[in-house]
Amino acid sequence: MDALSLFGLFAVSMMLVTYALEDRSAWYILGFAMACAAGSVYGFLQGAWPFGLVEAIWSGVALRRWTVKRQAG
Repeated sequence: MDALSLFGLFAVSMMLVTYALEDRSAWYILGFAMACAAGSVYGFLQGAWPFGLVEAIWSGVALRRWTVKRQAG
């Protein structure tokens, strides 16, 4: 397994873990956003630009959710 595949595995694994824990803290939502951003980078580096684009959008959605949750208290 090469370094790019390991990076992709890490990014997707972190997406799974942080998504599962989102109800516990707003910080997990931020972690999910960061993991989606890493997944986006992986997609673009791999050459799968549709995956990279969708993950970038999910990262933005998660950042918005984190912002709203933090403001709500």
